[in-house]
Amino acid sequence: MSDVLSQDRPLCIAVLAIGGQGGGVVSNWLVALAESCGWVVQATSVPGVAQRTGATVYYLEMIKAGAQAPVLALMPTPGDVDLVVAAEWMEAGRAIQRGLVSPDRTTLIASTHRSLAVAEKSRPGDGINDPQAVEVAAALAAKRFLKADLAAVASANGSVISASLFGAIANSGVLPFPRAAFEDAIRSGGVGVEASLRAFDAAFTCLGEETKDEVPSDPPALPTLEGGSAEEQEAYAALARRAQTSFPDALLPLLTAGLNRVIDFQDTAYGEEYLDRLDEILALENRLDGAKQDYALTAAVGKYLATAMSYQDVIRVADLKSRSRRFSRVRDDIAAQDGQVVTITEFMHPRVEELAGLLPAFWGRNLEDKELVRWMLSLFTGSKRVRSDSLRGFLSLYFLSSLRRWRRKLLRHEIETEHTRRWLANVTRTASDDYDLSVEIARCRRLIKGYSDTHERSISKFDQVMQGIELVRGRSDAADWARRLHEAALQDSEGTALAGALKTIRSFTGSKSEVA
Repeated sequence: MSDVLSQDRPLCIAVLAIGGQGGGVVSNWLVALAESCGWVVQATSVPGVAQRTGATVYYLEMIKAGAQAPVLALMPTPGDVDLVVAAEWMEAGRAIQRGLVSPDRTTLIASTHRSLAVAEKSRPGDGINDPQAVEVAAALAAKRFLKADLAAVASANGSVISASLFGAIANSGVLPFPRAAFEDAIRSGGVGVEASLRAFDAAFTCLGEETKDEVPSDPPALPTLEGGSAEEQEAYAALARRAQTSFPDALLPLLTAGLNRVIDFQDTAYGEEYLDRLDEILALENRLDGAKQDYALTAAVGKYLATAMSYQDVIRVADLKSRSRRFSRVRDDIAAQDGQVVTITEFMHPRVEELAGLLPAFWGRNLEDKELVRWMLSLFTGSKRVRSDSLRGFLSLYFLSSLRRWRRKLLRHEIETEHTRRWLANVTRTASDDYDLSVEIARCRRLIKGYSDTHERSISKFDQVMQGIELVRGRSDAADWARRLHEAALQDSEGTALAGALKTIRSFTGSKSEVA
């Protein structure tokens, strides 16, 4: 639908983009477009510093050339913007917050993909902002709202999002210029023309199409063993068959993903151990008629047992950093050309505890507290930079990853296994008396993550939550309080919200002791 605006006043356009998305390129193309059609145009930009590598507002005003030189504004005024283009979904929300989008005037074009802000990444829990809030606000605030995953469109055509944004602008019909003029503006840039034209054409075609219903995907398949023997491949197939015949169909995608994870972490025998533990949980849940609860307990345990069994230790980190497909992925991510040399520096900071965890369990238990041993181990701790693209660096990582075959005999594995055992015992002990509380206890295992200092802090939070749950055990609202403790623990890294929740619990349970 064409929605060409009046040419008797300036057309006002705001392009919001973050660093690296080519907002300046779009602005330059718009300038070239307008000038080639005999219009007067003025473009300015206001850089930001708070979003990823900096969010910038590119503002343009353009009007058909007349007898007198026009006076054009340098900054957008709320309520006076005709076209807002957001190169990232949350930037559309920020444009609405700034008042740049108005229901009587503004066409809003937004790419639906996300490029997470630092604040979203740094929150202990799920810190991703709600995309639905932008959807609702845009539908109310804009005169017209056009959306598509323009980053995916650009990537599929070997280009960057600036080209697909430009195609979306042309498709919207807001600007009174022919499509050929848009394409000529791209050609005038002289860089990456063919790829940009492909992305332009794809965006012009796709924008405004109705979203097709997604076809449910098949459950994830077991990973293929690289160089695995026929016996190992058969072991994989046997585990797949066992999972499919032992568990409800609704749980198969989740449990298969968990099985894949623990096998990738260790081996098929470890995957069998994972299923053994889940068999016990499912049997318990069947006795409790868990089908009425959609097997919530088995689902929660299946998800977080997989993460508990695939904990991050030095061996795991070295394994992931030395895999051949990682080097290919890095080259793909930075778009390295054939023949270009890529160097990779790994930043590592092992502590004495991580290195002691590599010792056999018997030695580790007896030597970890010995001052001489700690001093010797400390020689290898601290900030380390390892060039994994060099022979020496790669071999050091490969050696550490090769310790995987002995992992079950090492101190760290014994510690993690015992912690997992206590967590599962708490879950099963609680299930018969309070099913909902047992589900929440299972979900609390999500708090434990990372390695080194991050792992230590997460263990501390988990322990505090478990102690808080003990204070409310037996109450009718125990599950609700467990959920609140869990959510509070995820709110901030300092633990302020969790401390407040625990203080509230102690106030009505009569407990005077501080939960450490």
